This record gives sequence, structure tokens and C-alpha cells, in this order.
Amino acid sequence: MNGGPIEALLARIARGDRRALERLYRDHHGRIHAFILQRVGEPALAAEVLNDVMLALWRQAAQFQGRSKAMTWILGIAHHKAMDALRRRGRDAHLTDLDDAPEPSDEADVAAALAALDDGELLRFCLGKLSETHRAVVHLTFFEDLAYPEIAEILACPVGTVKTRMMHAKRALRRCLERAGAAA
Repeated sequence: MNGGPIEALLARIARGDRRALERLYRDHHGRIHAFILQRVGEPALAAEVLNDVMLALWRQAAQFQGRSKAMTWILGIAHHKAMDALRRRGRDAHLTDLDDAPEPSDEADVAAALAALDDGELLRFCLGKLSETHRAVVHLTFFEDLAYPEIAEILACPVGTVKTRMMHAKRALRRCLERAGAAA
């Protein structure tokens, strides 16, 4: 096991130290919650999933073997708990890709709505149009600053799949932003 602060907390949690779990929550719940919220899109559901993740950490901390960064391992648990929650809610965890989505029927309405958005809102709008799998690789790459091998571990898929998803996500984002720019 690595000697970092999160790894040390996991080791203490594995020994039944509740204060270590409280500390891990206090120090990292915002990052984990933001990651979950990107997956599920609903604050209440994200809070519920965060509780599931913390319970899983309490029960499974001893299973962390240090083959990856501790936060990579934790975000992997969070990803799987989020997907489980979406399935329980009866939602499709793999939303339709923007490439397959129908074009808006009324360009004027879309143009008017996008014209009112500032750059940050526009980016959030376009990120929201991505499929969950594409949004996940974008979030992990740009917001969590993780490398493709770490993302592959979290998402339980090959590195090549992560690269392909990123390529499609960038293409979809570019297309969405270009449409918004043309509408403005």
C-alpha cells in the first residue's frame, strides 16, 4: 500500500477506525460527490450514492491493495455505485450518444436559448448533452486530472476504449459548441 494520506486513512478504516472514515469524508466528500453528481445528474440521488460509497469504504477498505492510487480506487467504487443507483431507478445508464440524438426540430428556439447562455453555462449545456460514458471520461480527464490507464481502471474498460470515448466526446462537444456559435 502506498504511504499517502488517503492510503493511511484507508488502512485505519480497515482496522475499524471510525474517525478515519469521518476524516476521509470531511476531506474528500466534495470531490467524490461532484464525481457522482456528474454521473447521476440529481443532487438527492448523488447524496444517496455518496452514502453508499462511504458505507462500501467502511466495509471494503481492507480490500485496497495499493495497485492503484487510493482515489482511483474510491472513484471506481463511486462509479459502480452510481451505475447501480441509475439501474435501480430504472434509467438507462448508457444514455443515447449525441451522435445518435435527433437534431432539434426548431433551430430558432435552440439558438435563442443558447444565445442567452454565457460560456460556462454553454459548456455545462454541451457536457450535459454527452452520454454518461463520454461525460465520465471528460470529467475524469479534465476535472480529476487522471491519466487514461487510471480512467480505464475506474470505468472497468480497456485503455483503448477510454481513448475512443474521449475522441467521440471531444467531437460531440465541438459540434455542440459550433452549433451554439452559429446560432448566436
